[in-house]
Amino acid sequence: MSSHITSRADSATYASHTIDALNALQQWYNRETGLWDTTGWWNSANCLTVLADFAVLDPTASNTLNIPEIIQNTYDQAQKTPVQASKVMSPAGLPISTYTRQTKRSEIEKRGFDNFLNDYYDDEGWWALAMIHSYDVGVMGIGDQQYLQAAVDIFEDMKKGNSTCGGIFWSKVTPYTNAIANELYLSVAASLANRIPSRKAYFLDTAQAQWNWFKNSGLINKDNLINDGLTDDCKNNGMQTWTYNQGVILGGLVELHQATGDQSLLTEAQTIAASAIQHLTKDGILYEGCEPNCGSDGSQFKGVFMRNLHYLQKAAPMDPIKNFLLTNADTIWANNRNAQNELGGTWEGPYTNATAGTQSSALDVLVAAAAVA
Repeated sequence: MSSHITSRADSATYASHTIDALNALQQWYNRETGLWDTTGWWNSANCLTVLADFAVLDPTASNTLNIPEIIQNTYDQAQKTPVQASKVMSPAGLPISTYTRQTKRSEIEKRGFDNFLNDYYDDEGWWALAMIHSYDVGVMGIGDQQYLQAAVDIFEDMKKGNSTCGGIFWSKVTPYTNAIANELYLSVAASLANRIPSRKAYFLDTAQAQWNWFKNSGLINKDNLINDGLTDDCKNNGMQTWTYNQGVILGGLVELHQATGDQSLLTEAQTIAASAIQHLTKDGILYEGCEPNCGSDGSQFKGVFMRNLHYLQKAAPMDPIKNFLLTNADTIWANNRNAQNELGGTWEGPYTNATAGTQSSALDVLVAAAAVA
């Protein structure tokens, strides 16, 4: 099936498609746990983020969809749901996360955010960004400071993860310095600098130090793509250039630019984005190297890239990026959707079984299209 689409929708149509797909996503929402069934712990943070991003874009539709209440419920319930996490790397370099939900506690323990913290700094970073984007919604004027404080508490825990290579480790149990945890740490720090004026210098110091380390760490290769991590002797390990590793850095640099006014940060982001679009696509559609068998982790990656590409496009518009976002959105809707508006993991089609992870990943593209069309 050809992925070439001859017609282009408008912003209102993309928003309508987003609403239909969000309704489909919510079939997997578990109100008791505050998480989305069929996918993992960190993926649920990404589900929450796509809801929050759409709520900021279309507050009226957000209220109709009950997004503010869903955000509050997830904040209340998810952190009461103990989740045991373990992660391994497949021979192909694909992270495989396993989460076991245990009996929910009736009370939240000390600090109130214990269950947004686990042994993996990347998981923590996803939840910090979900809380920051939930704060941006405002949730009808209530709860927003709670979300921001949750993100601050997560940031302080991530800050303890000092790696021997610089930056932070992937986890508290595995001494691996990978790209994604460090990109998330940068993005969280810069985002907090932009949202807590009284502490801007504190968070900005970390964000700037993190970017200065990251760009000189060797993680960015000669093609301007970001490999998975560093070796024990702190060299680029040459592992996969997953799409999400090219994505989170874009949002982090957009936030850092907003905090500093440094235009070169947007240029750096555009260079990485252009390389990803050149190297990580098939027939103009974003493609993950693990397709069609990416598991619950890999199925989330492409949406993360497109979400952050959307942030970059809003900050520094470029026609090629806009066209790329819209082409992917059109193709997903035409070729990768069933009658229930469920969206699979292979965007060029044909549709295959959807999960909350594949649905939210594709939704990132629809939200982006509605924002930039």
